[in-house]
Amino acid sequence: MRAVLQRVDGAQVEVDGEVIGAVEGEGLLALVGVTHEDGPEQVATIARKICELRILDGERSVLDAGAHVLVVSQFTLYGDARKGRRPSWSGAAPGAVAEPLVDEVVDAIRARGVTVSTGRFGATMRVGLTNDGPFTILLEA
Repeated sequence: MRAVLQRVDGAQVEVDGEVIGAVEGEGLLALVGVTHEDGPEQVATIARKICELRILDGERSVLDAGAHVLVVSQFTLYGDARKGRRPSWSGAAPGAVAEPLVDEVVDAIRARGVTVSTGRFGATMRVGLTNDGPFTILLEA
């Protein structure tokens, strides 16, 4: 499982012109990708890191700051462009495997008392953000 975390000062995700998830002010945008071998251990690790990494202003975590998280599924995190001009997506888990695991990441973050908004799995989404820093980090579990 991979997650790209971006420290934001506001972020939103739209589907068909409608905002379906947002972070107002300070928080994190978490783009989450799932591969074939992922399971409960990877879910727990990614959720814990999203909640506890001290990457917000003043070296605070989402839990410390009471900040919100926007989770957006993104299979393209497992794109492989090492050969040719067309990426391979074979490293990404199929939707039937990935969707429940992304949902479990969201549930695990919420279980820690963090407010989470989400995108819509499998939809064409428009994600907008103000990257604070800029600050972006890649997590792998």
